[in-house]
Amino acid sequence: MSCSVAIASSPVFSPSPISIACKGSPETLILNPSSPSASPCSRSASSPFRFRFQRATISLRAASGGFGGAASPSGVAVDLSPSPPPLGSSGSRSVLKRKRPARIDIPLAEASPFETEEVDGRREVQAESARYSVYCKRGRKRLEMEDRHKVSLDLNGNPKLAFFGIFDGHGGKKASEFAAENMGEFIAEEMSTSTRADSCSIEEIIRTGYLKTDAEFLKKAVNGGACCVTALVTDGDLVVSNAGDCRAVLSRAGKAEALTSDHKPSREDERERIESLGGYVDYCRGTWRLQGSLAISRGIGDAHLKEWVIPVPETKVVNIEPECEFLILASDGLWDKVGNQEAVDLARPLCVHAENASTLSACKQLVELSAARGSLDDISVMIVKLQHFVRR
Repeated sequence: MSCSVAIASSPVFSPSPISIACKGSPETLILNPSSPSASPCSRSASSPFRFRFQRATISLRAASGGFGGAASPSGVAVDLSPSPPPLGSSGSRSVLKRKRPARIDIPLAEASPFETEEVDGRREVQAESARYSVYCKRGRKRLEMEDRHKVSLDLNGNPKLAFFGIFDGHGGKKASEFAAENMGEFIAEEMSTSTRADSCSIEEIIRTGYLKTDAEFLKKAVNGGACCVTALVTDGDLVVSNAGDCRAVLSRAGKAEALTSDHKPSREDERERIESLGGYVDYCRGTWRLQGSLAISRGIGDAHLKEWVIPVPETKVVNIEPECEFLILASDGLWDKVGNQEAVDLARPLCVHAENASTLSACKQLVELSAARGSLDDISVMIVKLQHFVRR
């Protein structure tokens, strides 16, 4: 007995006809999807079911390997061998095989001779004398210390003339190193050539020293910048200047008096100046930043932002009177965590009372207090004993 059934339009299985042939015994059933009765359209290469059918038959063939095509207990044998691939237009069989992409040869780049910057590895710097003390500590998670300080006593042979400075570098140590090494000398040169000695002349001398330091550093064409706070003592006058967020605080009979104002983009006058020059101020990474990058608006260097980051300092002149006890010069690593009056209250017992006098210990305590409160920045603190410079 022989019978055949063709299912030509079922989208569930395949558009190709499936023949069921019963030959001989009715207990033997052979399924052959490659029946000769398949219509010509089922072999068309453009059929949307062609690839689905072939994948299904290949999977069935792989699954049949588990029972090896053996007859079931009922005597029904199932032939799961896949149908041959369809014929192409040229009459040859097309092979469905993913081609391996061509190998890409990437040439090795030659090592560029980068200039490596020497890292000094210093964790702390300290100095102490009868007239000042300074203590600098490298911030946690910092590879090197970028803060620098400078002290020049007896400038031009005058014991009443001295220069003190704290320089907070960013983007490297080169700007702070250059400013520390040269700013005091530039100011001393200007003073030696100036014929005037009034306060207006002193402010202009300091301004010229700052501008010259910036101009000479930019000639080196290196990256980085620095904030500065300086104190010039001359004949009983204290001339304090800053560019950036380093700060000077005076202890006047135990009362803290800020002699500088931080130059930050959040300051209204600084923001207006920046915006008038075509720049912008944006709140980014927890603080207001110039051009979304720098958290200060004045300083030395920063050539890529020089249009807005100016080196012009703000200067204040104070007569050193007997109630002027000491001056604290420090980087923002201190002032971000410690208030002005708090710093004076902590340092005063170690700076005023003779039996416990140790300005270096006061510097260290201020630094450690800021670090204990979570400061990760370099922290530099200098204390100048003003009683040695009171006009007699």
